[in-house]
Amino acid sequence: MSAPTTTAPRTSGGPGAPSTWERVRTWSPPSQYLPVIATAVVFVSLFTIGGVRYEGFATPDVVLDLLVDNAFLIVLAVGMTFVILTGGIDLSVGSVVALSTMVAARTLEAGWSPGLAVLVVLLTGTVLGLLMGLVIHYFDIQPFIATLAGMFLARGLCYLISVESIPIRDETFYSIAAASIPLPGGLSTTPTAVVALVVVAIAAWVLHRTRFGRTVYALGGSESSALLMGLRVARTKVAVYAISGFCASLAGLLFSLYMLSGYSLHAVGMELDAIAAVVIGGTLLTGGRGLVLGSLLGVLVLGAIQTFISFDGTLSSWWTKITIGALLLLFVVVQRLITRRQP
Repeated sequence: MSAPTTTAPRTSGGPGAPSTWERVRTWSPPSQYLPVIATAVVFVSLFTIGGVRYEGFATPDVVLDLLVDNAFLIVLAVGMTFVILTGGIDLSVGSVVALSTMVAARTLEAGWSPGLAVLVVLLTGTVLGLLMGLVIHYFDIQPFIATLAGMFLARGLCYLISVESIPIRDETFYSIAAASIPLPGGLSTTPTAVVALVVVAIAAWVLHRTRFGRTVYALGGSESSALLMGLRVARTKVAVYAISGFCASLAGLLFSLYMLSGYSLHAVGMELDAIAAVVIGGTLLTGGRGLVLGSLLGVLVLGAIQTFISFDGTLSSWWTKITIGALLLLFVVVQRLITRRQP
């Protein structure tokens, strides 16, 4: 009777292959994810410090409040991400937000149905973005100048509609603004926060799972190379400004739900907040690299700074701007060092 034979367990790597622990110990994330990881670390650090110093700071309620209070800025940052990924900039989005609140308030005051008012608002922002994109590409105008003109145009249209604040008294808008969506654990959120997260998810899918998204990254990396590869550079460049205009008008609708009014001086400087959030989120100002998730985290970092200062109670609100400015400068310097090390 022959002795039973045993076989040694097989390893997936074969003889000489590194062990699982060795692979884990030596693993490092891809370089394109490092800025987003850095932003996440900043966000977690803020909440950790706030949780140690202030009771009730590091709670799920505070995170949900950040989403609710910054839903419009999240949507605005998503549109700005598309533009900056191509190496452009859009200075008009804050004024488009204000214009959207004015158009919504005026049309609802005139007795239009909420659905028609929303459609007109979205078309207004999209058309303005489309026109700026056409001017930038076909007339070879610098995005800074073209969108600066768009900023003055949109803000001027606000004053043509009214110089006074217009309250929104529509029942549909009121019901949406007051609605609450229950979550597990006794938590709740609002429809505006859900809309913002859906926009982030759709934008991430478009950028990473579609040919258009790959063209956006290629255009930001090198427009001449994108042309040589036969990519649709003109269509893509115009489209990203139309997307930015659409996101700005949608952000304006969310802002009108948040404020329940339209006002010519709404969203002054909000375009700078959106740019700061995108840069802090790891998107290169030169284009070609960045993630929508990073822009979301960038907005949450800005909101966490404001919350931290509010919990403190002894610091001036100007410390929010000072901290954001210092953080923005730090991330720009880090970006510069990263790009210098690349071949």
